[in-house]
Amino acid sequence: MVVVAVTGKGGTGKTVLSALLIHFISKRGLSLLAVDADPDSNLPDALGVTDEVTKTLGDIREVFQVSRDEMGTTDKEQWLEGKIYGEAICECDSFDLLVMGRPEGEGCYCYTNNLLRGVLRKLMRHYDVVVIDSEAGLEHFSRGTISGADYVIVVTDMSQKGLATAKRIKELSKELNMKFKEIFLVGNRITNAEAENVIKRFADGEGLKLLELLPYDEKIAELDLRGDPVINLPEDSEYARKVKNIVDVLVNLAEASAR
Repeated sequence: MVVVAVTGKGGTGKTVLSALLIHFISKRGLSLLAVDADPDSNLPDALGVTDEVTKTLGDIREVFQVSRDEMGTTDKEQWLEGKIYGEAICECDSFDLLVMGRPEGEGCYCYTNNLLRGVLRKLMRHYDVVVIDSEAGLEHFSRGTISGADYVIVVTDMSQKGLATAKRIKELSKELNMKFKEIFLVGNRITNAEAENVIKRFADGEGLKLLELLPYDEKIAELDLRGDPVINLPEDSEYARKVKNIVDVLVNLAEASAR
């Protein structure tokens, strides 16, 4: 099993990349769990499965938060696990999807979140590959949302803010003693050679492995404007071909892990 978390500054295109990774990995014959860990929950739209998602982990967490005192001796983790399997996992054609959502009620959710992390760790073992579309920014690192990831892909655009977030992610992972096997960098929406060189130098200087430099693609902007799934991007486009290069790396890692 390989768990990959896609993260980065908001607006850099991490959900687009996550959706295309899920789309192309799902064609490789591996069992795949996609996790939308961003409270904005844009991944179902990008994958074209919005109508199939009926319940989120946030919904289940709300029910649990209200009713846990009435459960008595019931195994609460077992209850959560049953709810997640029975209600929150969307079984799509070639992958399963779990949407985290957000809690709506008041109060501290620390206890519930700890239980959920335990359930998710057990759940993930049933898949060859898990791709997590993480919340933008840095907070999910301190909360431990992606602490179980094997590999992190940091998406940056051509902005200094994007690079600064990537740098802080590398620093935070070290400060929090997160045991990632590798932190990769992907440059997204790159339009010129100067930007390519800046990102390459940045990756070298920060000790980040540069996976790929993805070009700006007008077709992605058109799909977004129309509200169409990004997985409708033509597979022969340069952008799609380069995402498939990333998929080759991840599939190889998953197959090596299984041996």
